[in-house]
Amino acid sequence: MDRRSFIKRTGVASLGIGLNFHKTFSKTKNDITLPIVIATWDVKKATQKAWEILLKNGDSLDAIEQGCRIEEANEKGQSVGIGGLPDREGNVSLDACIMDYKGNCGSVVYLKNIKHAISVARLVMEKTPHVMLAGDGAKKFAVSMGFKEENLLTEKSEADWVKWKKKEKYNPIINIENHDTIGMLAIDKNNNISGGCTTSGLAYKMQGRVGDSPIIGSGLYIDNEIGGAVATGLGEEVIKTVGSFLVVELMRQGYSPEEACKTAIHRIVNKPGSNYQNFQVGYIAINKNGDTGSYAIQKGFSMTKYDMNGNENISSLFFDKKI
Repeated sequence: MDRRSFIKRTGVASLGIGLNFHKTFSKTKNDITLPIVIATWDVKKATQKAWEILLKNGDSLDAIEQGCRIEEANEKGQSVGIGGLPDREGNVSLDACIMDYKGNCGSVVYLKNIKHAISVARLVMEKTPHVMLAGDGAKKFAVSMGFKEENLLTEKSEADWVKWKKKEKYNPIINIENHDTIGMLAIDKNNNISGGCTTSGLAYKMQGRVGDSPIIGSGLYIDNEIGGAVATGLGEEVIKTVGSFLVVELMRQGYSPEEACKTAIHRIVNKPGSNYQNFQVGYIAINKNGDTGSYAIQKGFSMTKYDMNGNENISSLFFDKKI
């Protein structure tokens, strides 16, 4: 199952978990060798680029930015950067955020005509007093920083949009045309964690819609003492549960990355009236020890991991109401 197909199903709700912030997180070192990079979906070229930087003693933040840029420049990938599927009016708009091991973060929302949203988000973090810039303001800032405007709507994505208009009504139904995010987490040889998200958002969304991907705490969260998490899938459900922050706080309590992702998914699924059968959400996470994990609502989600053992795509465990 590819990324575009993935989102059509998922959910989780209120599993009564009271966060105990007085619990201490175990920092006992294991046998995992750094560095490590993980990402949502099967994106081996992106993790390879990040790994090349990490292997040269590069900074985890640089690895995240350069890894995400690979997918943003991939015209065949219709969920990130150039070639992304447009909104209902035919406009490609991008969302992205980035967060470093010092707790700094930057974000752009509803960015048009600029391919590398992840790099603009980093400059928002480093060159402005703000965390988030939106719309025309984000584009104006990007141009002032030397980014060139370009048409992000490729012939293939435009043709798909025209085909969609013939059969779909103007109604925000979660359906098979939905697509999602590339999220990436990395630990460098100095044991510093950074992360990033970049996306063109929900396919054929209402103009102006923003999902979880550019929102710190929802689409991405990093705590260098504990670990990091990123989300993918239906952003509205992630926002409602502040998903990535929840995953990191669960790891602070001592949960493994996989256990934390699973519990965050259950938080969505178990909400009263949840229609999780009709959408997808998935999380990946990494802790300070270098342990990694993932979990999703629906079958089909995967995580790419690059460490000393190689570049591998790993199928995620998923919610099964029978268990």
